[in-house]
Amino acid sequence: MILNRVSAALARSGRIADTAIREALAARGLKPGHAHVLSLLAERGRLSQRALLEELGVDPSVLVTLLNVLEDRGLVTRRRDPRDRRRHIVEISADGVALVAEVDEAVLAVEKELFADLDQEEVRTLRALLDRIAAADARACTE
Repeated sequence: MILNRVSAALARSGRIADTAIREALAARGLKPGHAHVLSLLAERGRLSQRALLEELGVDPSVLVTLLNVLEDRGLVTRRRDPRDRRRHIVEISADGVALVAEVDEAVLAVEKELFADLDQEEVRTLRALLDRIAAADARACTE
């Protein structure tokens, strides 16, 4: 029966995790797209809007909407690249860095609850298996 398939269990678990993470983000006034942008910028410092588009794989209008919200909240700044006035550079602010740390703690709390019945080795195994599934999917998309 379809509902007993591993893929159905994975989908159910994914929905549970997605809902919990979305709630943690919403409590901080963020949506997943905002958190993704902030995480990328926290990791890399600054990126061009073009690089963000490539990383996120979204329509330019979606990125502009995300950046408008983040900029209005003082979490990122956008400025023209002095070497190429056509390019915009996006940089995370100190408030943005602090919020990323807060969000990371909130997601860690979500994970502790989600994986409370698993030991550390089981969590590592789960992560490795999920990474293999994602890698296989990525290879299939490029072939």
